[in-house]
Amino acid sequence: MDLKISGQSFVVTGAGSGFGRAIAELLIAEGATVLAVARSGDVLEKFRSASPEGKLHILQGDVTDGPTLESIVQWSENNKISGILVNAGGPPAGGALDTEIGLWDQAYNLVLRWKVVLTQKIAALMAMQDYGRILFIESVSVKQPVDNLVLSNAFRAAVTGYAKTLARETASSGITVNLLAPGYHDTPAMQRLYRKKAELRSITIEEAKREFEQQILTGSMAGPEAMAGLAAWLLSPLSYYVTGQTITHDGGITKGIFG
Repeated sequence: MDLKISGQSFVVTGAGSGFGRAIAELLIAEGATVLAVARSGDVLEKFRSASPEGKLHILQGDVTDGPTLESIVQWSENNKISGILVNAGGPPAGGALDTEIGLWDQAYNLVLRWKVVLTQKIAALMAMQDYGRILFIESVSVKQPVDNLVLSNAFRAAVTGYAKTLARETASSGITVNLLAPGYHDTPAMQRLYRKKAELRSITIEEAKREFEQQILTGSMAGPEAMAGLAAWLLSPLSYYVTGQTITHDGGITKGIFG
């Protein structure tokens, strides 16, 4: 399928590994130009060296820092971006009763605050060109809370409420805003869940992984590339009639009828 994004420009945060890396690679394969943002400069340099010349631009930085966000906005303005993938790692594992309040403050900055700051500015740029695609990657926890992930359960739900509101306010400007809610995928982010379950259950990491996989109705745990096609479609002109949606990608683990 031709996604009609050849020649367009996109920003992908959290592009060093996992979903961000897989989606950035697919966008480039479809002929787009990508600004990849990640904290590791070495990882980004290797990514650029493996990409077609001129198709991957890199920005090393922490998305929770103001200067990094300003650099993203400046690049977006100079390159008239068509879409942005808003994506980053999650907060540490923990339960509602054993998570210190300081971790709640850190999680607010890590999961919610920077996304609001960045997308407010990006949406304003997109409104000037009457077109744009904003796609958040959060977690299946916005539909079905995940055990021992209280910080993610709370703040990713807040991002979902923000995204839905932003979608309603920007649709008339040709901008769509959607959210992907991935379940368990074979990405580095799963390691903290394996460790927490292994600690609580006094089992090995491999046993913990098998217990997670047993919840997946379609079989073994998929890699990040399994969701990349869906994400790229949502970032393309073909998704013009889809906005304000939270779409689960979880192998069937969500039990609710609106999963």
